[in-house]
Amino acid sequence: MSEDNNKNLDNNLARSLPANILAEQMLLGSILTNNEHYNKVSDFLQVDHFYEPVHRRIFEAVTIFIDRGMLANLVTLKNHFDQDPALNAMNQSDYLVQLSSLSTTIINITDYAKTIVDLAVRRHLINIGEDIVNNAYNPGLKSSANNQIELAEQELFNLGTLGRESNANFAAIKSSLTIALEKIQVAFKRQEHITGISTGFLDLDKYLCGMQNSDLLILAGRPSMGKTALAINLALNSCFYLRDHHKKNKDEEEVTPSVGFFSLEMSSEQLATRMMAIISEVHSSNLRSGQISESDFTKIVKASKDLAELSFFIDDTPSVSIAALRTRARRMKRRHNLSLLVIDYLQLIRGSSKSSEDSRVQEISEITQGLKAIAKELNIPVIALSQLSRAVEQREDKRPLLSDLRESGSIEQDADIVMFIYRDEYYLVRKQPKEGTSEYEKWQSDMNKVTNVAEVIIAKQRNGPVGGVKLHFDSRTTKFDNHIDIHY
Repeated sequence: MSEDNNKNLDNNLARSLPANILAEQMLLGSILTNNEHYNKVSDFLQVDHFYEPVHRRIFEAVTIFIDRGMLANLVTLKNHFDQDPALNAMNQSDYLVQLSSLSTTIINITDYAKTIVDLAVRRHLINIGEDIVNNAYNPGLKSSANNQIELAEQELFNLGTLGRESNANFAAIKSSLTIALEKIQVAFKRQEHITGISTGFLDLDKYLCGMQNSDLLILAGRPSMGKTALAINLALNSCFYLRDHHKKNKDEEEVTPSVGFFSLEMSSEQLATRMMAIISEVHSSNLRSGQISESDFTKIVKASKDLAELSFFIDDTPSVSIAALRTRARRMKRRHNLSLLVIDYLQLIRGSSKSSEDSRVQEISEITQGLKAIAKELNIPVIALSQLSRAVEQREDKRPLLSDLRESGSIEQDADIVMFIYRDEYYLVRKQPKEGTSEYEKWQSDMNKVTNVAEVIIAKQRNGPVGGVKLHFDSRTTKFDNHIDIHY
């Protein structure tokens, strides 16, 4: 190691953690002199933000006294700290008096509080940096480098919210009514009369009024019912809607709103192939096998160009954790104005906490709460696909119920909307009787009624009605569309 490097290392070791003891003293003195000053900083200033341990004790005591509706001043705190050895050792009465005398020079207490918070964030940042270095050097650590990166990103994001002033204050009903009326006015002016992001399906939009920001939507169904296909259709329809709406209102957002799709089961190439089949209306199996005509190829080229222009992003990382998913969603929101997130599917996400490792129910609860938190934090709709239990197959009526959701307690509780995808055709085609019999004729008549018909069952909606919506489903291209019997 060179001499210059040695000097730099010595200087780094000699540096003390950033802190401003005088600012802490002046702030505490100001509060002791006038307890009203506490209310100006209590929204964002916390005990841990103080560097000096004695100051932490004093601020904690002040908080307790004020929360109880008591006066926190020299007299009350003296009695409280009589048994505190740390303060007794430094003559607590004289020190509290000294703090009060410093308050006379304070003009704006919030500036001092923000200084204390900023220095606390810097100290936390130093600690995170040290942990990152130590973990990276530790050969016995089980976490991979990518996991360490995700953990570091999570800690840095949490640090970014440390001490941030809260905007969650009481709002007058007048302001809330203004926001509500603005949404109603937007819905009134729109031709489709919706307040959220359009699903692309007329009847479904009537029930949901579009997919609303901060909502967690669960789309569940048994295997082969078309969950993924419907999710892709919803994502594509929403992406086209967001693009067109953005073009009409260019002044609203600088960046075109985007759709994010976490595909934990399928690769991005498989997902792209499905999307091309939906847009081009070319048989999906022909796309995979290459058995296509020249006219089909022309359709595919046009479809690929249309898709390439969309602000649509796919993440096909398998077995992603809820913490990593949250971090990537935040990043996409920051870089690409994420406006809708789709996850396929919920049961393939891993929990992040140690407690979730012991219980699958706790893990699912952590995941659904995490997804709802993402929806609220980023103010976007989140669609999560979910598997159903085999209990459906044991009943005569195969239509799903809320109780059929795997780990249904937490999923049903955290979701704003629960939808099931159901197709009678899937079950009826497997009951085909022998041709030429009366049973066959009856079966054929029933098949004609349900062929290419899918039903979206809205089993729960926190802010709207429940019911069923019929859609047309083309199994060749996996494309959903409005049902042919719909009249407006």
